[in-house]
Amino acid sequence: MFDPSDFFGDFGRSFMKDTQMKTDVRETDNSYEVSSELPGFKKEDIHLDYRDNTLRISAKHDLNKEEKDKEGQLLRQERSTSNVVRSFYLPDVEKDKVTAKYDGGVLSVSLPKLNGTSQENHQIDIQ
Repeated sequence: MFDPSDFFGDFGRSFMKDTQMKTDVRETDNSYEVSSELPGFKKEDIHLDYRDNTLRISAKHDLNKEEKDKEGQLLRQERSTSNVVRSFYLPDVEKDKVTAKYDGGVLSVSLPKLNGTSQENHQIDIQ
């Protein structure tokens, strides 16, 4: 039964508390390893780029929820958009060897370190 005093219900509470991107960044001798939690996002809604020694991860998520009663009458309809963006300074990366994978709501990016001079900007494809 629809309770007008609880208009957003669990939808509002869960959506509003989880709009951050939880990320781990690890450095090894040869690379940086970045792991970001992006549950509910589609791979095509995630954008990665590396420029000026900075990895930038951004994602946009549109969510629509509709509830109807047994007769098909609309009781409530909610729409929301979530944008998350994080940037990490990771110097001297070999841009042509950066790899990214998105699986089970987790984005994993491997950025091998460079053994020379800086390169131009480079967009990263997600597999």
